[in-house]
Amino acid sequence: MRFFNRIKLKTPESVELEFVLAGLGGRVLAWVIDSHILWLSYMLVLVVFSFLSEGITELLDRTGLLAPGFQNWVVAIITLFTFFWFTGYFALFETLWRGQTPGKRWAKIRVIRDDGRPVGLAQASVRSLLRPIDDLLFLGFFFVLIGQQEKRIGDWTAGTVVVQEELAPVGSSAFPLGAKAQNVADRLLDVPQIQELLPDDFAILREYLQRRIAMEPPVRQEVSLKLARQFKNLLHMDELPFEMTSDLFLEGIYLAYQQQSPEL
Repeated sequence: MRFFNRIKLKTPESVELEFVLAGLGGRVLAWVIDSHILWLSYMLVLVVFSFLSEGITELLDRTGLLAPGFQNWVVAIITLFTFFWFTGYFALFETLWRGQTPGKRWAKIRVIRDDGRPVGLAQASVRSLLRPIDDLLFLGFFFVLIGQQEKRIGDWTAGTVVVQEELAPVGSSAFPLGAKAQNVADRLLDVPQIQELLPDDFAILREYLQRRIAMEPPVRQEVSLKLARQFKNLLHMDELPFEMTSDLFLEGIYLAYQQQSPEL
């Protein structure tokens, strides 16, 4: 029996990957954690700002430099700060943390695009800007509850979906790479085009390597061959360096790209 809904997304390479949707419980947990972090940090900054504002006001008043509309400027600054603080929190974290906020990381869920790629600043900003509408009368809650894809209004507008994070990272005992993967990677590091692969290409590759163990053998073979052909074309290779399976080739690309881009 499956307790969570699943969704199949087609990548730009026309490869279908299956994801487990986050579920209402995971999203509520993430929201509670993020709300606590957001409000506590906001109140702390606001207290510090209030003390500074009061000190500056007294100083300007004693020196006779206090402008008549100074308090109005303070209110305007606080209003703008509040908007950017509450909007920027989700937008920046989801962009920099590949679809996660502190709450989502704790709940082991993340936001991705409808084609399986990581969200960018545009998608994260749209989701964040529409969050007040989703929170209004719990509209987002009902959209997630009744929708087959569990999307709130911000997700529909931004073209995103919230899924569960994989529990086992690539390279762990539960998700091992082949013994010869490093040998393949060493050879691929000599291919100049390996540096031209985009982060989105790497993200699609990583998604497959993380999820292949749950695929049926025929489906896994089909997806693996499709991806191998795509990456062979991206690397401008007429044929593979030596005899290998498509999975081993993909594992080698994963390691080679990661080693020439260690921040990933």
